[in-house]
Amino acid sequence: MKHRVTDRAGRDAFLHVVRNAPLVSVDLIVENDRGEVLLGLRNNEPARGAWFVPGGRVLKGERIVEAIARVAEAELGVRVDGARAAFVGVFEHLYDTNFAGEAGVGTHYVVLAHRVRLPDGANLRADAQHGALRWWPVPKAAADPGVHPYTRAYFTG
Repeated sequence: MKHRVTDRAGRDAFLHVVRNAPLVSVDLIVENDRGEVLLGLRNNEPARGAWFVPGGRVLKGERIVEAIARVAEAELGVRVDGARAAFVGVFEHLYDTNFAGEAGVGTHYVVLAHRVRLPDGANLRADAQHGALRWWPVPKAAADPGVHPYTRAYFTG
C-alpha cells in the first residue's frame, strides 16, 4: 500500500525523500489454508505490470504491527492482526523508477517481510494499485516470469 500524495507540495516533498533516502516498508506474504500465496498485479510504479505481494511503506510514528494491519486493510480489504504476522526477514528492493514517474529518480526500499495466513473464503478486495488479485501455488509463483523477481525471492530462499 502506498500512502497517496494528493497535492503538488506533498508530491514534491515525498519525491525529495525518495530521491535521498531509503523507505522502510512491509511486504505481506499472504497464505491460504491450501498453502497458496496471494499476489496482486501492480498498476503503478515501481514494478508496474508485475505480480507482487501486497506491501507498503511504514509511516512516520507507525509501529510495524500497525503498518501490517493498515496495508492488509487498504490493499486487500481484510483485517489482519499484525502481532500475529510471522517475521520472514529483511530484504532490499532497488528500482530505477518511482511513484511520480520522475526521470532519473530510483526508489530504495528496506523491506520487512512478514507471513500472514487468511482462511479460505476470505472476502478480498483489490485496491486501485492492483488490477487483479490471484492465489498462486508457491512453485508457480517462484518460477513464473510475470512474478516480479523480488517477490519470487520470497519463495526461492
